[in-house]
Amino acid sequence: MGVVEVLDPVAPARAGGWKVDVSRGERNGRVSSEWFNRPDDERYLSLDDLWANVKGRSERSRSRVVQTADIRVEAARDSAERLHLVLPKAHEPVAPTHWAFGQLASIVGAPASYLRQLPAPLAGINLQYGLTNHRAEQVKTFETEDGRTELRAVTGPDYGRIHDHELVEAVQRIAGNGTGDTRWKVPGVLDWSTGVYNPDVEISRDTTTLYASDRDVFLFLVDDRNPIEAGKLPDGSPDLYFRGFYCWNSEVGAKTLGMASFYLRAVCQNRNLWGVEDFQEIRIRHSKYAASRFAHEAAPALTRFANSSPQGFVNGIKAARQQIVARSDEDRADFLRKRGFSKAESGKIIEKVLMEEGRPPESIFDFVQGITRLARDKTQQDARLDMEGRAKKLLDRVG
Repeated sequence: MGVVEVLDPVAPARAGGWKVDVSRGERNGRVSSEWFNRPDDERYLSLDDLWANVKGRSERSRSRVVQTADIRVEAARDSAERLHLVLPKAHEPVAPTHWAFGQLASIVGAPASYLRQLPAPLAGINLQYGLTNHRAEQVKTFETEDGRTELRAVTGPDYGRIHDHELVEAVQRIAGNGTGDTRWKVPGVLDWSTGVYNPDVEISRDTTTLYASDRDVFLFLVDDRNPIEAGKLPDGSPDLYFRGFYCWNSEVGAKTLGMASFYLRAVCQNRNLWGVEDFQEIRIRHSKYAASRFAHEAAPALTRFANSSPQGFVNGIKAARQQIVARSDEDRADFLRKRGFSKAESGKIIEKVLMEEGRPPESIFDFVQGITRLARDKTQQDARLDMEGRAKKLLDRVG
């Protein structure tokens, strides 16, 4: 166990993949949520295609700071969302996107949902009144020309914009095209009938995990042709993991910039992540110094994870397996009670491990696995996340 074994990713005996145990670790539904909600025109089959799209719109964009009182509203159609704005020193009106309209309404303290229900002239009057009578304030606009000029964002003057293409470029530096030309690629699929994870699945609009809309980008990639063995399963077969990460950004202020790295055992057809361990996350708000933080913190952290050895992770799992904390039923109950679990929860955790491992929990690793399995049974998200957090906290204290 002290040596990391990277298995041959093309061994024909593997029959297109590796047997994995997804009953262990946590389930993460973030990527699945993105997959479920993205229409076809927001799905990309390679990082090159994704980059070309977001880079092109960035090159057609401009940002400037204006006074809210100097913005003039024109009602051009019978739709509040199709109002046009005339900005200072602009050659032509701009059409706010759905997102920018909401930002503008928020700035003047008007409910966007209410304004959208009004006839365009009345919505324009309300919005103009708010802009004209709003206390003197500067805002930063972000306009993109694509056949017509769209106002894509209205933010505070100190908004620290990190362009979507900058994040994609940081990923390209370690993942190439994201299609298998490097270790990092769009993930394969778990076959639930056999428990085999196959990394070699054709990238299509239904399987891709590279997304971009008019307000954000989201990317998920794995190193799934190079499994890592970190211990054994009860039947003696290897407990296999893969490295993975996802990252996101919004250059128009819809969300933070962030990235998460982790180890996982499989990705299913619905893009749920199974058997997740060692989840780490970085978030950067688009504040004044966001671009500097991205350059000096987030991008290097992604590169370090991509190029790092999994030895530390493997050693941590090994230490958790070896650290025996309970040898009797009394020890087990006492260990869980001291960590805030009720008598009923403790009984269920012990039962989960007994069913899966064929013996009651003894090590830190056993208890972590039992807690994460119980967390999956929780129907309320807050309760599930709380229990998963306690499991992670327990594992982090190993040693």
